[in-house]
Amino acid sequence: MSLTFRPCILIPCYNHGAMMASVLQRLTPFALPIILVDDGSDAETRQELNRLADENVHVTLVRLTHNAGKGVAVIRGLKVCAGAGFTHAVQVDADGQHAIEDIPTLLALAARHPHALISGKPVYDASIPRARLYGRWVTHVWVWIETLSLQLKDSMCGFRVYPVAPTLQLANRVSLGKRMDFDIEVMVRLYWQGTPSYFLPTRVTYPQDGVSHFDTLKDNLRISWMHTRLFFGMLPRIPSLLFGRRSQHWAAQQEVKGLRGMRLMLQVWQWLGRRAFTVLLWPVIGVYWLTARPARQASKQWIARVRETLAQRQLPTPARLNSFFHFLRFGQAMLDKVASWRGELKLHQHVTFAPGAREILDSDAPQGKLLLASHLGDVEVCRALAQREGHQTINALVFSDNAQRFKQIMQEMAPEAGLSLISVTDIGPETAILLKEKLDRGEWVAIVGDRLAVNPQRGGEWRVVWSEFMGQPAPFPQGPFILAAILRCPVVLIYALQQQQRLQIHCETFADPLILPRHARQQALQQAVDRYAQRLEHYALQAPLDWFNFFDFWRLPDAKDKE
Repeated sequence: MSLTFRPCILIPCYNHGAMMASVLQRLTPFALPIILVDDGSDAETRQELNRLADENVHVTLVRLTHNAGKGVAVIRGLKVCAGAGFTHAVQVDADGQHAIEDIPTLLALAARHPHALISGKPVYDASIPRARLYGRWVTHVWVWIETLSLQLKDSMCGFRVYPVAPTLQLANRVSLGKRMDFDIEVMVRLYWQGTPSYFLPTRVTYPQDGVSHFDTLKDNLRISWMHTRLFFGMLPRIPSLLFGRRSQHWAAQQEVKGLRGMRLMLQVWQWLGRRAFTVLLWPVIGVYWLTARPARQASKQWIARVRETLAQRQLPTPARLNSFFHFLRFGQAMLDKVASWRGELKLHQHVTFAPGAREILDSDAPQGKLLLASHLGDVEVCRALAQREGHQTINALVFSDNAQRFKQIMQEMAPEAGLSLISVTDIGPETAILLKEKLDRGEWVAIVGDRLAVNPQRGGEWRVVWSEFMGQPAPFPQGPFILAAILRCPVVLIYALQQQQRLQIHCETFADPLILPRHARQQALQQAVDRYAQRLEHYALQAPLDWFNFFDFWRLPDAKDKE
């Protein structure tokens, strides 16, 4: 998504007039607009804030008629930020305890992750009260329970950068805590909403003459009631927290989010076997199907396209062609990944080769092959079987760190699974040299041809070739096809599809080698992508539930996000 980065400072203030001049002075070097929200302060503070706003052109003073609490003040300030066109707001507490000099580092992190909440992770000195320190740890434990994750390192630090739009979207949908419970609740609910958090260690000092508005009894009761609400709010979200959400672009997703939850389910598999795991998979997938709205919409869109294409070609519609069984098939494919590495999938018993496929894979050429795969079916099964049955190393090229959690699971359950993963953010000269060395040693390389790189090129443009797929133009990445031409090796299409209660491996020779002549490079590239899209469509219609792209495949991320 293309997002203009326009930050400002947001300061909620309640009776901190004596310290505000010092705080504003420390903010002066950053030359950032400041939204100062007076949360119903006393007359002396109101007078001081008026004076400071009159003297400082960067300060916009917003006044609440009565003290409504920090949460109300922050949301009111964010609405002012949105109205002024700011995309991000650095929340700074008015008591001067934060290391304001860390603002540039916080903003740099926010610029790299513009859709995330960026928060300080306090590094305390001896000034912190012991009771406050212990209370924070209690809240940390509750937050980890409420999110089923350890990702939220500290939910109480008020020194953070809010992405304005997602935070206001949340505030318009649910009632957030109004006082000291706000910082915690907004972070947890943003996490539930799909907004990640990133943390930066920062020094926090409690000034000796500081003014604290923490009411030991009332605020502890508020926080306890908030944790109660969040705990019960977590229960129906367990499947989505364990298995993650699909965001608008696949590169921003985590393929499997809940490492602990996956460990638990896979332990059930180890203790009780695959059949027990499959039984457990049904209710989990059912709840996930009900709660994962974007992925469910993408699945229904895919199913509708399949039905329309089959009808146009007068082909029969497979049984159970609906989005629930689409989700279920994806869960079963996850199991097949691990089963293949553990040696529980056997050739001829669980896996067969389509006619001609084994002959293509068994050639004795000294040079390796480039396997042009996709997210139709499970190429991971092919890779595991090749190493177990034929002692052939297949290096899988994967983009970014999206599969890191699943990779960790694989390493724990089947240590040999992660030996030949090559993680990249883009395909460049270094990648080509590395892969060429592997091919020259007779190893194979697998790369998918149906997903874009993690980031667009400079200028925000995606390097794609549009090709007809399932009746409508879809964007395919240029990189895999250009890489295949550079490597000048045999290129093979490969799919592992669930057919007739077995995984069937399909292989076709695509090119030997793929040639993109300089004088007609774009035309040859278009023809190569068109052939790939045609064969992808051919096999997708044979096993439509094996389509594992749970996003709008026919649109670029920018085109979709701008709507």
